[in-house]
Amino acid sequence: MKALSIRQPWAWLIIHGGKDIENRSWPTKHRGRFLVHAAMGMTRAEYNSASWVAGPLGVRLPPFEDLLRGGIVGSVELVDNLDTSDSPWYMGQKAFVLRDPKPLPFTPFKGQLNFFEVPDELVTP
Repeated sequence: MKALSIRQPWAWLIIHGGKDIENRSWPTKHRGRFLVHAAMGMTRAEYNSASWVAGPLGVRLPPFEDLLRGGIVGSVELVDNLDTSDSPWYMGQKAFVLRDPKPLPFTPFKGQLNFFEVPDELVTP
């Protein structure tokens, strides 16, 4: 199954916080469900920046130390790829439109750039 590595706390926000857009600088033709991989890296500045976006939307992030990193945390359906969006989560050049997030038990896995394959036997969404 395809996966996409997303830095925390943005990965958490997709699965638990109502984030319906993944901002990217590149388009994709991929449609359908993919695994959300929480990247290993996360700075305090990134966490604070996400808090400033999420807070006014009524979403409270878990503590910095509690965010899982370096593995699969859930799955979500990619339904469209737009050049712009009215979503309050839109901040990029391209908007991957997401729906139906599903949390999964944390599965450690090394991330990669772009969409990448994860063996089906490792994670079943």
